[in-house]
Parts: sequence; structure tokens; C-alpha cells
Amino acid sequence: MRFLLRVIFTAVAIWLVTLFVPGIEIVPFGGQWWHLAVTTLGVALVFALVNATIGNLIRIVAFPLYILTIGIVALFVNAFLLMIVHWLSQLVGYGIDVENFWWGMLAAVCIAFLTWLITIVTRPIFGKERPRER
Repeated sequence: MRFLLRVIFTAVAIWLVTLFVPGIEIVPFGGQWWHLAVTTLGVALVFALVNATIGNLIRIVAFPLYILTIGIVALFVNAFLLMIVHWLSQLVGYGIDVENFWWGMLAAVCIAFLTWLITIVTRPIFGKERPRER
């Protein structure tokens, strides 16, 4: 259930980012409004799977770079993962379209921030409260 909520929150964040970042857009598989919604959910699901598999592998291998750069390399890793989702979308003909790597970096930072913000705001509604220390 928690994974499904994260995917929905990420989909909302991706949709919001496509509204204000000009170099990124969702290419739906049809012309109806719900085609856009389903495509955005699909992009969020693929992004979550890519992040969970390839992203974790990259983070393990690049762990020394994370330490040396105090985490700045995470921006590039997230942009690269978004570009992987873009390339997979191009293979199927719909999904997310990223103009170039730098728009991907800006979009990845915005998606991460908005997902974090949505998660924090909805935590009292959907998630458990953090345990209080005694």
C-alpha cells in the first residue's frame, strides 16, 4: 500500500513539474484527459522501478563519490534515472519526453522536492506518525 501511495505521489509531482518546467512533458497514449492521467501514473511506476533497481545499484557503486561530493552527485544520478525513463518512453512511443540532460536535472530535483513535500503533507492522513521518544 505504501509503494502504491509513493507512486501516486510521484505521479502528482511529475504532472506538476510538467506544468512549469518547459523542457519536460508527458506524451499521452491518447487524446482524453484520463489518457494523460494513466500515462503519468505509468511513468511514475516505471520511474519507481528504475529508481529501485538501477538507482540502488548506481548508489552502491558510486558511494565513494557521494561521500567526496557531500551528496551533490545525487543530482546527476536522479537526472540520469529520469533520462532512462525518457529513453524507455521513447521505445514505446508515449510517456515522458525530456528535451536534454539539464532539463532532466531540473525536473529530477523538482520531482524529488515535490514528492517529499506531498509525502510530508499527507503523512498524517495516509501514513504512520513518527514514534515519539520518551
